[in-house]
Amino acid sequence: MSLTAGIVGLPNVGKSTLFNAITKSQVEAANYPFATIDPNVGVVEVPDERLIKITELVHPKKTVPTTFEFTDIAGIVKGASKGEGLGNKFLANIRQVDAICHVVRCFKDGNITHVSGDVNPQDDIETINLELILADLESVNKRYEKAVKVAKSKAHEAVVEADALSKLKEALEAGQPSRSVELTDEEMVVVKQLFLLTMKPVLYVANVSEEDAANGDNDYVRQVQEIADKEGAEVVVVCAKLEEDLATMEDEERQMFLDDLGMSQSGLDVLIQKAYTLLGLATYFTAGEKEVRAWTFKKGMRAPQAAGVIHSDFERGFIRAETVHYTDLMEYGSMQTCKEAGKYRSEGKDYEVKDGDIMLFRFNV
Repeated sequence: MSLTAGIVGLPNVGKSTLFNAITKSQVEAANYPFATIDPNVGVVEVPDERLIKITELVHPKKTVPTTFEFTDIAGIVKGASKGEGLGNKFLANIRQVDAICHVVRCFKDGNITHVSGDVNPQDDIETINLELILADLESVNKRYEKAVKVAKSKAHEAVVEADALSKLKEALEAGQPSRSVELTDEEMVVVKQLFLLTMKPVLYVANVSEEDAANGDNDYVRQVQEIADKEGAEVVVVCAKLEEDLATMEDEERQMFLDDLGMSQSGLDVLIQKAYTLLGLATYFTAGEKEVRAWTFKKGMRAPQAAGVIHSDFERGFIRAETVHYTDLMEYGSMQTCKEAGKYRSEGKDYEVKDGDIMLFRFNV
């Protein structure tokens, strides 16, 4: 799956520090705006306890987790839609991602400059959202007048485009993101061609201090949560600096550190899982003596397309998929007992693969 979640926000909110933790790499994280000019792309493993449990049952020679991409995009400032602060370049980078992880500063630190002079999550979110809305409005306006003229011909496709652009224009002018607009399937096909920034799903990432990492709450976080609730979005609370430190630890040391903080899992693990879901992704597994592996697929995929994630030959020569769900395997303890209980199924080309399916594809080319 070549889908990616973009990390965006104002300068100095902790984006690059978070990216360092996500990828265990070292992109520049400097205390001044525009330390990141070109987007940094990192591939991350998706934490999944199910993979560990399947491995414990099957005892393969190796275990392979699934992955997806995060892109670190330089800080946006007020006026970005008009080219301020290298805004055009940054907005173009956002246009290339499939979902947005909007990092919001939720901590005070006199040693780290805030681009607006004071920490205010509501203003910070409004600044970013407004710039994205203005950029989208410009894109819609460029197409709108021509679309309305062509629609007078009553050509069906032209009427659909004009109707869609009219709805979007009205919403954007009212300060509402394009994803809030109800569109028909036909209108959505037209709109996808615009690559609108505010059509992308958003996950808010509240970056807190180390002191607030354990309880995951403060007045700033509550501001972010209130905004997210109105938008139907989710919030993940992380301490980017703490996550960066955790990323350098061995697994055992890392778990002990989390236990000392009273945290069952790191904020980073939660962020990766939430971003994965936000992208509309899910996981199926293959399991054998040689290897247990997690595979990423797009929700709604049929069995042949999911098989094609492994290799195009699997899709081209698909015969059937032999499958058992993870929950059944855990309940019955082995593939054999699942078969005896009638939980091991043979599915055809129309089967919609479920998150947690354990698959064996039969094919012939």
